Amino acid sequence: MSETMSVLVTGATGKVGRALIEHLTSDPGRRAVRVRALCHQRSLEPREGLEVVRGSIADSNTVQTATEGITHVVHLATCKETPREIMDVAVKGLFWLLEACRTSSTFRQIILIGGDAAVGHSFYPHPIPVTEVQRHSAYPGCYALSKVLEETMLEQYHIQYDLNGCCLRAPWIMDKDDLKYHLSFGTNVFGEPRWRDLVSLEQADEYARIGAIPVMLDPAGEPVKRNLVHVEDLVGAILVALDHPRARQQTFNVCMDEPFDYLQAARYLKETRGLPDVRVPTRYHSTWLDNAKAKFLLGWRPRFGLKELVDSAWEYRRAADDSRIVWYPG
Repeated sequence: MSETMSVLVTGATGKVGRALIEHLTSDPGRRAVRVRALCHQRSLEPREGLEVVRGSIADSNTVQTATEGITHVVHLATCKETPREIMDVAVKGLFWLLEACRTSSTFRQIILIGGDAAVGHSFYPHPIPVTEVQRHSAYPGCYALSKVLEETMLEQYHIQYDLNGCCLRAPWIMDKDDLKYHLSFGTNVFGEPRWRDLVSLEQADEYARIGAIPVMLDPAGEPVKRNLVHVEDLVGAILVALDHPRARQQTFNVCMDEPFDYLQAARYLKETRGLPDVRVPTRYHSTWLDNAKAKFLLGWRPRFGLKELVDSAWEYRRAADDSRIVWYPG
């Protein structure tokens, strides 16, 4: 890694941004790396090697200030299903970033953190593994559309201006006890689906009481396999991709070696923690995101498989003052 690296991180207060900044500012091998965080709704605690710029990524002047003297950009800022904000953050914001990179005398590389929402996630059947050549196929809603538009914009800047960009396409990102709160019939479930809405109220309350694990079934009644990635594995991929010559103008799927299998997870939790499980029919389909390209070209390897993901979530002990809040936009 170059000794003259200045990295701008957008969406810096999210789970990936915080973890990446922690690595960049605490690793003795990267002491010469300067990090600048673009923060909007929240901020970060002061730390050595970190500069904070406040403002909205949708504002061109803010982006110009944030990118001044920067060599690398890691673009994490996003919205979920917030139609009033998402085009300003995802489309306009990335446009201002790309323009700033294109016209900068110090710029070397931009890394876009994309998502498997751009290729349909689990909303559509995928009879074969999903590789980076899979056509864009957004599912209903503005978030998936924004991920398609982001990847398309970056690709066009490769073509128009020979910009050095890289897209790391990540599926659902897990951290801390996220998975435990996803596999819950409680009211504070993490992500979709909200399991208690798919059974009766009485069943949901009883399943929550006994800690039952939901097993997602597809429309044919088969257990679903869903793509996940642990935040540490995604951060590892970002660190590998920074200045990597084989990352230039490439898209990489960054995920577990095998998708998360709801039935296998339930069996493992029953074996290790004595938890019962419940089959829950859904509209979702199994997908297998193929990470071979990232492994072959970048030499990246994920550390978390199904068992490591489950164990880390169930063994995590959340501090009393660390409430579970999901923030959007990032």
